Amino acid sequence: MYERFVGRRTEEALSDTPVVLIVGPRRAGKTTLARMIGDAGRNYITLDDETVLEAARSDPTGFVRGLDWATIDEIQRVPELLLAIKRTVDEDYRPGRFLLTGSANVMTLPRVADSLAGRIETIRMLPLARAEIAGRAPVFLERLFEGKLQDSQDAVIGDDLIRLVLLGGYPEAIGRATERRRLNWARSYLASVLSRDLREIGEIEKLTELPKFVRLLAEHSGKLVNYSKLGSGIDVSHKTGQRYVALLEQVFLVSTLQPWYTNALKRIAKTPKLHFLDSGLLAAARGLSFDRVKANRGELGAVLESFVYSEVLKLMTASDQQLTAYHFRDQLMHEVDIVLERDDGIIVGIEVKASATVKSSDFAGLRTMAEACGERFGYGVVLHDSADFVPFGDRMAAVPVSCLWG
Repeated sequence: MYERFVGRRTEEALSDTPVVLIVGPRRAGKTTLARMIGDAGRNYITLDDETVLEAARSDPTGFVRGLDWATIDEIQRVPELLLAIKRTVDEDYRPGRFLLTGSANVMTLPRVADSLAGRIETIRMLPLARAEIAGRAPVFLERLFEGKLQDSQDAVIGDDLIRLVLLGGYPEAIGRATERRRLNWARSYLASVLSRDLREIGEIEKLTELPKFVRLLAEHSGKLVNYSKLGSGIDVSHKTGQRYVALLEQVFLVSTLQPWYTNALKRIAKTPKLHFLDSGLLAAARGLSFDRVKANRGELGAVLESFVYSEVLKLMTASDQQLTAYHFRDQLMHEVDIVLERDDGIIVGIEVKASATVKSSDFAGLRTMAEACGERFGYGVVLHDSADFVPFGDRMAAVPVSCLWG
């Protein structure tokens, strides 16, 4: 059993907030965590039970009436329950009354978000981080902002890094013994999300075309989003392509990373960047096997970047720092894959390289950003396939990918 980063945050939130919602992709471990917390005498209710689901849909207010100290799993299946919970919480504001989980982000629905403002804390839970799998305390973000990164003692490099990236973070995939079995699980998972979860949260005009659309997204992971090109791939409009991406974000399959910009720089790209939230699912959607990637290391770059992005998001859930993630690119193609801005304005940058060798030119985007930020720039790193920490001038270094968890 893995100790999850968000466990402590969930217990803290239940101590002072009436409603706590854990949202994240299906099979990421939300139910397991909720049931562990539920051992403290909570009533456990799952809306994956068809009888319970029908009762909740037919009379949301009556369903919630009388519930107290309850865990409700898969709340997105009946979002009307959230309005009923709001009414009962207004009558009795004791903390910890409802622990909810959701495999779709129901808080993006305006009516729900507005009604529960001030009454709910939402905690995002992604698949396992490498630090969780290793049983290590997450320290990368703190050391990055302090500029105190170093060599990785147990570095994962070369073929082992390829295997780790292709593995992803879903507990069931990790538990399978062979690559073939993991790929089978990933394909089945993607089919389930596209046929079931999306149908529950939105109107899909071309449901049968969604697998092809997801494959298109997989080929664009790590790139700037072009909704027109994505939409045309399945013969739908720019707006429909954009809506499909938003729906896939709601079920935590993909994420759009917004651009970072400053008035100190002109002609900055202001288009979001697309990422899959799990590198194992991305590899499956792209048909990547270990042998294929080993034979052509160029295939690793985009998957590694999405892997690092996902790891950083997971570490952010464990950090006491208030951070916002962006990407940066200017018209001269100077770019930084991940930009993190702390609430005090300090900026750090992360560039990702699949190679073992790092050159001075790999820091061009970081230097451009550092010059624009001035004193706000904290540190910049190029994560690469190596065990060595190598300084590259003031507040910049080449750092092992393994520093994310080592």
